[in-house]
Amino acid sequence: MERYKENQLKVYNSLSKKKEDFKTITDGYVGMYVCGPTVYSNAHLGNVRTFMFFDVVYRYLLYLGYKVRYVRNITDAGHLENDADEGEDRISKKARLEKIEPMEVVQKYTVDFHDVLKNYNFLPPSIEPTATGHIVEQIEMIKEIIEKGFAYEVNGSVYFDVLAYNEDSHYGILSGRKVEDLIHNTRTLDGQSDKKNPQDFALWKKADERHIMRWPSPWSDGFPGWHLECSVMSTKYLGEQFDIHGGGMDLKFPHHECEIAQSQTCSGVKPVNYWMHTNMLLLNSQKMAKSTGNFILPNEILSGENDILPKPFSASVVRFFNLQANYRSILDFSGEALEASEKGHSKLMEAVRFTDKIEASATSTFDVQKWEKDCYAAMNDDFNTPVLIAHLFEAVKAINQIKEQNATLTAADLTTLKTTLNAFVFDVLGLMNEANQDNSEKINGVVALLIKLRKEARENKDWALSDQIRDELIALGIQLKDGREGTTFSIQ
Repeated sequence: MERYKENQLKVYNSLSKKKEDFKTITDGYVGMYVCGPTVYSNAHLGNVRTFMFFDVVYRYLLYLGYKVRYVRNITDAGHLENDADEGEDRISKKARLEKIEPMEVVQKYTVDFHDVLKNYNFLPPSIEPTATGHIVEQIEMIKEIIEKGFAYEVNGSVYFDVLAYNEDSHYGILSGRKVEDLIHNTRTLDGQSDKKNPQDFALWKKADERHIMRWPSPWSDGFPGWHLECSVMSTKYLGEQFDIHGGGMDLKFPHHECEIAQSQTCSGVKPVNYWMHTNMLLLNSQKMAKSTGNFILPNEILSGENDILPKPFSASVVRFFNLQANYRSILDFSGEALEASEKGHSKLMEAVRFTDKIEASATSTFDVQKWEKDCYAAMNDDFNTPVLIAHLFEAVKAINQIKEQNATLTAADLTTLKTTLNAFVFDVLGLMNEANQDNSEKINGVVALLIKLRKEARENKDWALSDQIRDELIALGIQLKDGREGTTFSIQ
């Protein structure tokens, strides 16, 4: 269903710093690129907040009927320890410290990243390219930038010439910085750097003897600069111009700024129509970051194995907590906040489940049509999930009044309410119906108890009871299988 034709979406564009009407380059199609993780360690909850928001963006665009190509990369090479093109590659350093191959590091943390997103009910992107899978394309882009006079090679490394680019373009257009201010605020080159100017950034770095990950190139055996991979992969899969580029606000400068300079140098056009950036997640009122040790891992929240929270919390509650705040606002994470979200989440799910028990009446006391429009209006206003959730709780209030026989709905309004509520709760926000999960756990517990009773019956040579338990479980579609290590079951 092409709902997008009836819903004018507005998006806050970090480039213009205002909300703009969303107009796709190609009618009915959206190209979206989001900067993915550097897989040298576990993704913490602050990282996941960004991916969770763009998962909701992806879900809503699909729900509106757009055909979406969502590209989210994996950085598995080229990301140095700081943004000044200095230090070791983060993955190479991890491999050296652990005395394993770099691709073992990549595999370990890529698998962990995917496990986390699966646990938190993320939709997979359309394409998930890796930096190492696009070395050839990165070398070709560097050649093109050199040919156009915006890069230079020194001692086997290649750097983008920011001052040359800034003569006719604005380096800093996204972040609002000016090159003159950058020059004023940076230290003078100490003579040890190959760069002409401190603002220049690496397109290719010659690998020193310690550097494990290296590839042959026209300039040296080395590796590509971190910024280059996103320009290459976004243009390869989405074209020279595409609709949405997303990431955390910490990537706005220099990473996204460098992307713009690289891509625009090659194509001559602005690469992205709408830049979107999420704000940070705080823990103990401080920025969540691995470098400071102030972080919590998403799966630690599910297991309860941490020193921060009073108990485990479900993935759906954590999603609900994150989406109660606007993506452009700072969000403070705490046990108290999660407990409050858990109560709200429980009320929402109870109301959703109760809609199946509502009987239609001749009249409606709740304006379902207005409520439905309000839900769409919230998401159409720059994906405003907290306002959407507030409207969902208007429906919760009405459902509770119906439960108390103080309100009614017609058959048509009941259908609209159920359809819209389920769509926004599950399809758009990606929350999970944990009643089904709870029921599964209860079923597992009951069957385990019956297996234990059957075992006792067999030990007592009460074959009649043993067979009765087995046969009645089979009648319910539960097949027991006896083996050396005990009895297991499967649900047919």
